[in-house]
Amino acid sequence: MGSVATLLLLRHGRTTANADGGLAGRQPVELDDTGRAQATAVGERLRGLPLAAVVTSPLVRCRQTLELALPQAAPTVDEGLIECGYGSWEGQPLKKLAKEPLWPVVQQHPSAVVFPDGEAMAAMAARAVATVRSWDARITAEHGPEAVWLACSHGDVIKAIVADALGVHLDLFQRIVADPASVTAIRYTPLRPFLLRLNDTGGDLAGLVPPPRRRRRRATRPAESDAAVGGGAGATR
Repeated sequence: MGSVATLLLLRHGRTTANADGGLAGRQPVELDDTGRAQATAVGERLRGLPLAAVVTSPLVRCRQTLELALPQAAPTVDEGLIECGYGSWEGQPLKKLAKEPLWPVVQQHPSAVVFPDGEAMAAMAARAVATVRSWDARITAEHGPEAVWLACSHGDVIKAIVADALGVHLDLFQRIVADPASVTAIRYTPLRPFLLRLNDTGGDLAGLVPPPRRRRRRATRPAESDAAVGGGAGATR
């Protein structure tokens, strides 16, 4: 297997819970005015990209984001992209949760965390990574290696997927940031994933569409999984 598709991870726009400093979890919180504006703005950046598929968390804030950003899309809902199950932490103010004994564990050793009456962070990471890798393989098989597809999900879910792509332990995933309405791009290859964009909240996304492949002699062509020594020339359109 050679080239594979390109995944765009879109975090939902800002919600009323984000604005109020609460932990929404799987509650049906909606976008606030800022979040709706963010969703509309990221839609302008996504416009014109040939998206082979759009997949979303079932939660309303993700579906609202896509309704504003990609009104012509028909997203497929996948439970594998749902927010982490924070259990009894859901709906609580973050400033209150910061006093809980579990809080420093969430910050420093998240792979050991199981939320009260909720999900283990390691389980969240495993099912999120399995979900996007399965979709990526399917889209590559159906649409070819130049395909671009989008998954709309949540902050911790996206951070866990990025940590996997970088090959870092889940305990380091709190170093990663995924802002509301940000775009993160990953290209999986047989040898390693490449993180193309991280927490991108502005700028042109057209360079993420792979150029048409040119036939070159195999002996002189770097493998698709090879990193560009020296950094490479970047995307050109």
